[in-house]
Amino acid sequence: MFFRDFRKRLKKSFAKNSLYQYIFGSYVLIILIMVIPTIYSMAIWQYNRSSYDKIIKNVGKANTILKVGSEDIPEELWNIVCGRINVRQGNQSNLLRVLETGLKEMMAEKNAQTVNRNLQLAFRTYQTLNRNIDLFESQLEQNASVEQSELMLDEIRSISNLFAQIMRDFIVSEIESAEKANNNIQNSSYFLLLIQIMIVLTVGVLIIVTFKTLSKKIKGPISKMEKFSTQLAAGNLQAQIDTPNITEFSHLVENLNSMARQIDLLMKQNIEEQTNLQKEELAKLQAQITPHFLYNTFDTIIWLAEAGKKDEVVEITRAFSNFMRISLSRGHDWITIEQEIEHVKNYLTIQKVRYGDILNYEFFVDERLNNFMILKLSLQPLIENAIYHGIKNKRGRGHINITAQFTDEKHDKIKICVIDDGAGFTAERLEEVRKELDTEDGKNLASVYGLYNVNKRLILYYNDKACGLNISSEKMKGTNVSFTIPCIVDAKEN
Repeated sequence: MFFRDFRKRLKKSFAKNSLYQYIFGSYVLIILIMVIPTIYSMAIWQYNRSSYDKIIKNVGKANTILKVGSEDIPEELWNIVCGRINVRQGNQSNLLRVLETGLKEMMAEKNAQTVNRNLQLAFRTYQTLNRNIDLFESQLEQNASVEQSELMLDEIRSISNLFAQIMRDFIVSEIESAEKANNNIQNSSYFLLLIQIMIVLTVGVLIIVTFKTLSKKIKGPISKMEKFSTQLAAGNLQAQIDTPNITEFSHLVENLNSMARQIDLLMKQNIEEQTNLQKEELAKLQAQITPHFLYNTFDTIIWLAEAGKKDEVVEITRAFSNFMRISLSRGHDWITIEQEIEHVKNYLTIQKVRYGDILNYEFFVDERLNNFMILKLSLQPLIENAIYHGIKNKRGRGHINITAQFTDEKHDKIKICVIDDGAGFTAERLEEVRKELDTEDGKNLASVYGLYNVNKRLILYYNDKACGLNISSEKMKGTNVSFTIPCIVDAKEN
């Protein structure tokens, strides 16, 4: 696991480099691996060695101070009390300076809190000793009695003994620290040996990894370019190849990718041109469907006017005006479902005036669908087909139901149905209609050019064959024509 991660990091660290840079970087990494751990371990060993030397030096100073504080100073003061030397001839001041200097030097060097407390306690004891010696000197200068001098000397000796005990504790703690430092030096030696062994192993592994990675850097891009060329030859113009980690191959790969993109772009442009031609042909077909409805509507208006039916004329004229307004829609191909339903209602209003009681219709539309977009003129041809090939070819009154609902709880698709109870199709005729809807050129259509137009437009504009018409029918029971479209708020999304 470690070596696998190490290999990944190594490959990442040299990404986008040339072969020369990769090899050079590998050598630099090997040198760093050999040098840095060695320097680090040597620094630790040297630090422990330096600490040990300082401890030994402090022990030496502490022994000197211990002797001065516990032996030299009391002896010097005893000589003064006995009258062997004069107070001014005594060396007690120099001995006190030796204590002060030594204690301050050791306190400056030590960092451990326990040792610092010992030294601080020793320094305060020294200050007490210094004050008592000053008091002792003052008494002697004032011709104090021998008994008073001996009492003061005993007190100074007690302080000196306390100072000596503190210094002995300090020396013991320093000896313990020296032992720890010595153990650290030995551990550092073992650690240094272990580091050297790890360096040898790591360098060996690194050399193997570098060799394999370098081999893969060369073989990998060549193999990918070979597969890429095979995909292009097979017609997969969407294929792309990742830019390799080696600079020597990157320009070649970029050129290959650019070539594939250009070919793909040219192919898409060609497909788009063909699609636009199909749309133009469908628009011409739609234009052929509309005129006969216009003629029939104008004939109806004339007939109503001649019959003196003013209200019906106003009603059908208003419906026809709204019908044409939505049909034109300023040249837009997409309108809201609410507008499409209004367009169909206007159409049915006109047809209701023409056919009277033989035509009834109902709408079952979920109002939540009103603002979703739909391809314009998707419903009117279906209703026209239901009237002319269903309702008119049966006896009695006919019904048409128009429904628009969400397909499921996801609310991402809409199903629209036009259901009539007209003459319907036989099974053989239904199969013929379905085949005619699947033809490519739309020629020689018997009577389903309206359905064909809607079916092709739905598939073409929604770019999904699943959006085409579904037709189910039974002779003398009626027909159900439906289609399912995605929920689109903005036509630009499609």
